[in-house]
Amino acid sequence: MHKHFTRFARAASETAGSYVAFLAAVLIVIVWAASGPLFKFSEVWQLVINTGTTIITFLMVFLIQNTQNRDSKAIHLKLDELINAMKAADDALIPAEDATDEELRERKERYEALAKDPETEHREATTTAAGGASGLSPS
Repeated sequence: MHKHFTRFARAASETAGSYVAFLAAVLIVIVWAASGPLFKFSEVWQLVINTGTTIITFLMVFLIQNTQNRDSKAIHLKLDELINAMKAADDALIPAEDATDEELRERKERYEALAKDPETEHREATTTAAGGASGLSPS
């Protein structure tokens, strides 16, 4: 079931993000607006567009979230591979997406300091990473 939903979500996201889908949505709005005088701009006429857009929006939220989650995981895997492939990289960054906000803030401050004084900080970051203290694990 999960595999089928993933395939459906991917196809729906690609279709919904296409220019054809956008043009279809614009056409629907134009037809709806043009039909207003025919239905005397009644409450039912307004309810049709409101209900339709609400249902579509509700369903698209889940499809978009699924697509973003999958893309985020793929990007993290690719970045993890790049970090693993580089000898000088700080391997402690691999689980960064699981760190708390405080741990991420500390890591950011460390790398900002590295940008100011690359020689001293690089040795410190490499020594810290090699010793196993990552700055991302709970204190």
